[in-house]
Amino acid sequence: MTSTALAFLSAGFGAGLAVLGAGLGIGKLAAAAMEGSARQPTAAGDIRTSMIIAAALIEGATLFAIVVCLLLGLKA
Repeated sequence: MTSTALAFLSAGFGAGLAVLGAGLGIGKLAAAAMEGSARQPTAAGDIRTSMIIAAALIEGATLFAIVVCLLLGLKA
């Protein structure tokens, strides 16, 4: 394999792992928020706001990881 092929392969693996981690993180976050809302319905609005902010931060970090993987893969 050439170095370009290895760069594309590792960029693909890195992007895939970043998306997988984000999916697991957001899923765990949503499950905890639903459980919290079920236990205390009066705080559902605050829980929802915190969940949306945390999900946005997770997605931002994932997007950054994907961009870094693509830049490294396309550089070779």
